[in-house]
Amino acid sequence: MNARLLFGALAAFALLVPTAPADAQRRRAAPAAPVVRDWTQVTARTNDGGIRFGNPNAPVKVIEFISLACPHCAAFSAESDEALFGTYVRSGRVSIEYRNIVLHGPDLAATVLTRCAAPLAYLEMSRELLRTQQQWLARINDLTAPQRRELNGLSPLQTVQRMVPLLGLDQVGARYGLDEEAQRACLANQDNLSWVAAIQNAARTQYRVSGTPTFVINGQVAQPNDWAGLEPLLQTGR
Repeated sequence: MNARLLFGALAAFALLVPTAPADAQRRRAAPAAPVVRDWTQVTARTNDGGIRFGNPNAPVKVIEFISLACPHCAAFSAESDEALFGTYVRSGRVSIEYRNIVLHGPDLAATVLTRCAAPLAYLEMSRELLRTQQQWLARINDLTAPQRRELNGLSPLQTVQRMVPLLGLDQVGARYGLDEEAQRACLANQDNLSWVAAIQNAARTQYRVSGTPTFVINGQVAQPNDWAGLEPLLQTGR
């Protein structure tokens, strides 16, 4: 059989083979894999001045009042972050919102600088400052007498601007997307100090926060402030 006849026979045979209806073909198609969203990458700055990570409609909503100079906050971050974000936030079941509480001048400088960064960078930068808390806080002890006198004569905003390089925080910020120009512009903005003050006032009046870390779960202040006590509450939402 020559090639022309062969192709003609194949074409004629194809006309004899019944084709499945389109809807039957769709039924036999493999189901699409479910879309799994990584909620740890979803962030937002909230109207209350916090920075939220996770599903905004999560059934369990957590607020952590945190201080970058608080040893207990550093301990909680070290023991909880892997499970908190890797299990609870990632799945969409839990969202966590950070609201900074400031203990003193160095804490204020670190807090304002972290809030200058994009939300995901804010989280990673805060984690680094909690891990290295003792080192950067210890630099305050190395200040000379003239440097201390200089700081005492400055306004709060000027104190933050001066303290960031004195404590080496400018180098930390540079690793998280804050170049010299971005830091200068952000640290010159009085609104950044106003936001921190507003968060602190609301923490005291609305939730009676007196220490850090303090956790609020679905609107209620939680009694435990360690991971062992907090994790069961994330499972129940109370």
